[in-house]
Formats: sequence, structure tokens, C-alpha cells
Amino acid sequence: MRHNKKFNHLGRKHAHRDAMLSNMTASLILHKRIFTTLAKAKALRVFAEPLLNRGKEYNMQNWRLVFSRLNHKEAVKELFKEVGPKIADRPGGYTRILKTGNRLGDNAKMCFIELVDYNEAMLKESTAAGKGKKTRRSRGKKAEVVETPAAEAPAAEAPAAEAPAAE
Repeated sequence: MRHNKKFNHLGRKHAHRDAMLSNMTASLILHKRIFTTLAKAKALRVFAEPLLNRGKEYNMQNWRLVFSRLNHKEAVKELFKEVGPKIADRPGGYTRILKTGNRLGDNAKMCFIELVDYNEAMLKESTAAGKGKKTRRSRGKKAEVVETPAAEAPAAEAPAAEAPAAE
């Protein structure tokens, strides 16, 4: 029976698959974004997210557990010194998969997998979207309602500032 055996074998034996995922995780930590196939990215996310979760808190036990899975000293240092503190307040979901299309040679689905807190372009867009206070529905009356109180506030303050000057 195949109970609880749902993970993708990626056409490799156990040792080869573990070595490949370990190397890909080390590359993801060092470079913050890697380009790979969609199937490998989904398998990598399952492999890497528990290690990234361990990297949020530095202690010897976590360091040894992460190093036993990665076997890459520089990647472990980077995880605990830079990546871990940056993702410490995030409750999960440390990686993002962005599909890019199909590969020309064999038509395989390709994608980027990246660390969420390290994509500056997406972070700038999210902060810019938060400042505008517009949602998808705010095209009609709601957009006017949001803008009118801001426009009336300086007009209300101007007479108050003029009144003491007149006396």
C-alpha cells in the first residue's frame, strides 16, 4: 500500500533527490532567487521551508539540524545571520513561485522560486498600493468619498489659522 507517499520523486533515486534539493536550497539561500522547473520548485518548497523556519531562531540544535540537511557552511551562515532575522516575524510562506512559461527544448514548465522578503520590486509595489488606499472596487463613488475628506481638511484649517491673525 502507498499510504502517505505522495511526494514527487522527480525521476531520481532517494540519495540523488536529497542531494539535488539540498544544493538547490543552498543556492536559494545564497542567491535569494533561482530559475528551475515547476516540479522541482514545488518539491524544493516542501524541502526548504522547514529549514527556513529553523533559521529564524539561532541556537546550536537548529544550526546542526540545518547543516545536516544542507552540508553547505556558507549557506547556513547566511541563513542564520541575514535571512533568519529578516523572516522572523513571518508565520510561514517564506518562498514564492512565479511561473515564467515553457522551456524551448522540451516544453517543460519553468519558474522562479524566490524568498518572499528579498524581492524589492514586489515590496515597493505593495507599499505603493497601500499608500493609495484604492481597491479594485473604488472606481466610482468610493474613490470620491476617500478623496473629499482629505481635500476639505486643509480648507477647514485655513480659516482657523486666519482668525487669530485677524485679531
